[in-house]
Amino acid sequence: MNLAMLARRVLPRRVLRWPVRAWSGDSMGTHWSVKVCARRRPDAAVVRAAIEAELDRVDRQMSTWRADSDLSRYNTAAGPVWVELPDDCYRVVTTALAVARETGGAYDPTVGRLVNLWGFGPDGTRESPPPAAAIERARADCGWQRLRCDDARHAVWQPGGVFLDLSAIAKGFAVDQVCASLERHGIHDYLVEVGGELRARGFRGDGRPWYVAIESPEKQAEMPLIGVLRDGAIATSGDYLRYFETAGQRYSHTIDPRTAEPVSHALAAVSVLHDETMLADAYATAFSVLGADDGLAFAQRHGIAARFVSRAAQGLATVESSAFARFRYA
Repeated sequence: MNLAMLARRVLPRRVLRWPVRAWSGDSMGTHWSVKVCARRRPDAAVVRAAIEAELDRVDRQMSTWRADSDLSRYNTAAGPVWVELPDDCYRVVTTALAVARETGGAYDPTVGRLVNLWGFGPDGTRESPPPAAAIERARADCGWQRLRCDDARHAVWQPGGVFLDLSAIAKGFAVDQVCASLERHGIHDYLVEVGGELRARGFRGDGRPWYVAIESPEKQAEMPLIGVLRDGAIATSGDYLRYFETAGQRYSHTIDPRTAEPVSHALAAVSVLHDETMLADAYATAFSVLGADDGLAFAQRHGIAARFVSRAAQGLATVESSAFARFRYA
């Protein structure tokens, strides 16, 4: 047990007034922030350098927006060929494929060409749906079942034409890596956020837990849900985050691998609690594809804490898995 935890058990709250120290910046095409509490003041420059080193490493390995990333090296390899990847990138790819298998392909990291075609990748944005023929051509290069992994060499089979997109899992992995780095620096009470994915451990300096807010898809009409994030992670996916509209229809950034098109059901947002941010991130995307009914059924079967917000005639309708109560009432 570290000194911070021991002090909180022995001393009254009013004695504990360790300040919250914060860092923030931009990386991986998004914003990040880190808040920590420590009895001894950490070296601000050292902590920032450690945070940025973790984020930069993930970006160098897993970005589809960088031509020099390891993932881009895989995506541009002329298959069929085995492509060796760095340890972390290989770990994220194999985890992504495991979630794809578990969810029956609702989450599929091979939809990169479709993501790009629909205007949500490095190829640029668009204001109307792509032609049907182009969708079918991109769809032919998708399919998580086409990939194989060699654990001994940390190599992934590139059958030719597959374009991996790890954007729905890499930010979560980056959060986990930043947390691990803080632990190595002796910091055990923190709240880390990268692009909206959060993970917390321990307490604030006043002995209270970390509180976080889940914003509503209808920000002006609904109050955010405030809950306790204690020694865990939360990730949110929603059709209100990135989308384009045309002819009165909204096309969100979440691609349904089964239709090769953006999801079209009424689910507006889903939030997932998990021990690992990486898995919370991936499951949130899978549930966004499955929709509220099938997603809730999956979450209940697997004991996953999830909250689904759907658009309905009367406004927003919310359902939660039984495990989600620990966020509200912990």
